[in-house]
Amino acid sequence: MNKQRLLQYIIDQLTHDQSVQFNAALTAHEASTHEENIPDNKYETLALEASYLAQGQANRAQEIKRALESYKQLSLLQFGADSAISLTALITLAGNDGATRQVFIGPLEGGMKVVDHEGDIVVITPASPLGRDLIGKCVGDMVRIGTGRGGKEFEIIAVC
Repeated sequence: MNKQRLLQYIIDQLTHDQSVQFNAALTAHEASTHEENIPDNKYETLALEASYLAQGQANRAQEIKRALESYKQLSLLQFGADSAISLTALITLAGNDGATRQVFIGPLEGGMKVVDHEGDIVVITPASPLGRDLIGKCVGDMVRIGTGRGGKEFEIIAVC
């Protein structure tokens, strides 16, 4: 996948997620201040619970906003076969079983999955275990995904 198109998919997804979180926070805030939720006694906590929910959703909306701003300002680097992996690398990993995975090292929002007709790409951050393992490596190097018996070795077969 073209990295510029990937970046636009990430920005579009974050824009959508921010809108959803913002609307959810507004709905929870309205519920916390609605007259039907005014407590009649100290044991009725619906308004309090809704206010906690509204605050949590507003905090998540702010996190997404920061990530969105970060991705909008992101400069995509180009990597060659001998380049050390760093931020903005799109990496293809191949397992012994022939399965391949693609990951993009982004500044925030690790775990986001971008689905395209060419396949899935998972966004990871340099702070994640896999991100830490990949930073500084090159095509041909090996990385381990997972721990213990469930872990698998993958070879870095492409970086762009």
